[in-house]
This record gives sequence, structure tokens and C-alpha cells, in this order.
Amino acid sequence: MQTYADALPETLPLWLAGTPSPVEADAPILEVRDKTTGRVATRVRRAGPVEVEAAIAAAYAARSACAAVPAWRRARALSHVAQRLEAQAERFARVLVVEAGKPIRDARSEVGRALDTLRLAAQEATRLEGTYHPLDLAQRSEGYRSVTQRVPVGAVALVTPFNFPLNLVAHKVGPAVAAGCPFVLKPASHTPVSAVLLGALFAETDLPPGAFSVVPCTPADATPLVEDPRIALLSFTGSPKVGWDLKARCGRKKLALELGGNAGCIVDAGADLERVVDRLVFGAFYQSGQSCISVQRLLVHTSLHAALRARLVEAAAALKAGDPHAEDTFLGPLITEAEAQRVERWVDEAVARGARVLCGGTRDGAFYAATVLEDVPRDASVSCKEVFGPVVTLEPFDDFRAAVDVVNDSDFGLQAGVFTPDLGHALYAWDHLEVGGVIIDDVPSFRVDSMPYGGVKESGLGREGVRFALEEMTELRLLVLRSPVVR
Repeated sequence: MQTYADALPETLPLWLAGTPSPVEADAPILEVRDKTTGRVATRVRRAGPVEVEAAIAAAYAARSACAAVPAWRRARALSHVAQRLEAQAERFARVLVVEAGKPIRDARSEVGRALDTLRLAAQEATRLEGTYHPLDLAQRSEGYRSVTQRVPVGAVALVTPFNFPLNLVAHKVGPAVAAGCPFVLKPASHTPVSAVLLGALFAETDLPPGAFSVVPCTPADATPLVEDPRIALLSFTGSPKVGWDLKARCGRKKLALELGGNAGCIVDAGADLERVVDRLVFGAFYQSGQSCISVQRLLVHTSLHAALRARLVEAAAALKAGDPHAEDTFLGPLITEAEAQRVERWVDEAVARGARVLCGGTRDGAFYAATVLEDVPRDASVSCKEVFGPVVTLEPFDDFRAAVDVVNDSDFGLQAGVFTPDLGHALYAWDHLEVGGVIIDDVPSFRVDSMPYGGVKESGLGREGVRFALEEMTELRLLVLRSPVVR
């Protein structure tokens, strides 16, 4: 099996206040394993309580300096990082293959999206505009007017997951720099390498001392990022269980949570089956289903159900699984064998309750086959929870409104997809689906990095997407002016 793990440095530092802290003889480390072979690919310096405290103190001390950096310099720093990332795009893609088990095609796509995200952040750094408000709405306020500006909230803590270890980092650090907020980043312990390498690119910029730290660490050692009052905002992407616990512990700081989903997708009568199946294969199985907006619950109008089922099963069964370095591999491993075992267990539980496996349903180590299930009880784990694996459930419907109700019958509400040629149905879905985003004529897995992205219910609060994350990381400051009397 081809591997690029040997191309990685033997050890990598963490970044503390913009300075590398290398691996020393007695330093704590994270062993990062090649997700395909299981071999140790590199060792990353792990932050302990002392380093986390130092990172928070440095970020807090850098608040005024970062806020004072003019917009053009913030934009220049982000543009520099984007240019350097572009020059090393293939290297970063190969890193993603190793640390995340991501097929090379998906890895290159993620690097491209990270470039888009950083470039958008550079542009938005110069667009933090205020507003003018007339106040002469009553006799008592005649002669008054007001304007607003957006100011950075202060030091921010950023916690990112394993499934997009580069682009989801970019989605947090890009807006932080654009807003003028010093940040402390905790990347996922399974996938810290790309974040550490990105930190090296930020170290090449002229951001103020203390403007950034990248501190791979254990959840326990990351506790101050949640509870320390010097942190003004916590942005977290991860599981609902962890996310809502953080909300209970974060005190008065602002909070942005992206907590996943079990995305529903409706295929209405009259939809173009050829295009629908092609998009469903992508939406359900890309990244081996390890996406918060992976297609998980598929509802198909009875007039199309049999034909779509046959085409989807044929296409899913034909997907190539294996070496993620190979150009034609579609399905790579899940992040750990334990996660693959969990998916296997959930599918087996559904089958024991009457579900039928139309294709897939098998595991080989950390690999799980693309799986289509039918007759799944709606309260089975593969339906009502987030599978985070290559599994989709299929059921027919006759009434469009009833299908919308089924999608809404979930604790989650991130995004939903609706394939329909009926404008009335499209608008009904937009008005009634209880989700953060409704995607018409495509899968819920569609995302452009400039759009507002986030959910309702268990799926979180706040919005990402560069401009919308900037709003989370800034706050309005009002100036009221009383017009002097001209004599």
C-alpha cells in the first residue's frame, strides 16, 4: 500500500503565542497514526495545563494590539497564509490522507475549500461596516443621530473536529484574524497535523505577539478554554453531548456551536432520477459519511421509489473502498476501528428490528461498506441519531407535507435537501422544514464556504460561514451624536 507518512516530520511542535514549542525528551506528545495502516505517522507536542494557561494569558494580553491592527494588514496576513497554503496544496492534501484517512480526491477538495475560506476572510476583514440610524423619531430625540461599528469581542477559543481538520480550522481562525480577535485553537487529537502546519504559515505573518496559539491537548487540559472568563467567545464544532455540556460550563462568554445532524433528503415526484442518484451517492457516502450534513434519511415519492432504489443500490455497491492514496478510491476508513464497530452495531440493531440491508452492511477493520437500509424503525439509532458513517435509510412517501413532517421528527435540524420540480413544494419546504438550511434540487451535503451554516434544536446555535462567523466574533458598539445648534 502506498503511503506518504514517511514524508511527514518525525515530530511537530505546538504553537504558543506564535512561537513553536518543540518536542523535547520528556515533553508530552500525541501520536498521530496513519488512519489506513495504523502505524505512527508523526508525534506532535501536546499542551498541558501550563501551556494552555500561557496561551490564554497571551491571547488576553494581545486583545488591544490585535484590535488595533488595521484592516489592510489583517487582510494581508490572511492572503499570505492562503498563498503559502496554495503553494503547498498537494503536501497538505497528502497530510489529510494520512491523518484523517481521507481519499485523496476529497483531501484535495478540502484544501481547495480552505483556500476559499481564507481568501473570503481576507476580503471580509475590510468589510466590517457600520450603520447609520436616525433617532429623530420623536420630539424628545430631535437633533440626535447614531452610528454603529463592529468591534472584536476579545480573545476567542476555537475547538475543531477530525472530519475536516483543515477547512473547519480555516472557518474559525480566518474570521478570528479578520475580526481582530487573538485566538487559541485546540484541534482534534486524532488530526492535529494540518492545524499545526497551518500555524507555521501564520507565524510568517506580522500579526502581534500572542495573536495565535495552536495547542493540541486532552479534553481535560482544555477545560480553561471553556471556563476561563478571559476567553470572550468559544466556537466549538463536535458532538451534541459535548457541545451542550460546554454551554452549561462556559459562563457569560459568547458561544457558537455546530453539533451535527441526521440530515433528511426528500425526492419528490418528477425529480430527475439520473441527477438525483448521482448526488445522493455523493451526499450519503463521500468521506465515508463522516460529515454533519451527510444524507442519512432518504424519503422518496412512491412513483420513483422502486426505480431510485435499484439505481442507488447499484451505484453504492460499485463504490471502490481501499487505499485512500489511490486516485480512484471513493471510500476510505472511518477515523478509528472503534467508530466502524459502532456503525456496524447500529446497523445490526436495526436489522434485528426488521430493517433490510439492500447493499453493504459489512465491516473490514476501520472500513465500512456503503450501506442502504429499508424498513428501518424511525426510533432506531441509524435513523434518529447521527450515524457519521456511510449509511442511508430509505422509505417511500405519498404526501409531500407528510414527508416534511418526517424530516422534522428529529432532535436535529442542520440542513435538509429537497429534489422537486414543484415551486410550491419548494417554498413549503423552506417555510416548514425545521433546519438551518434548505437545499432545493440538491443534497443537504451541499455547502459553499461563504453561506450561513448552522442549525437549530440539537444541531447547535450561531452560524458559521465567514461573514456570519465574523458577526459572532464581533459586537456592535453604538455612538449617539447630538447635533450642535448652529448660530
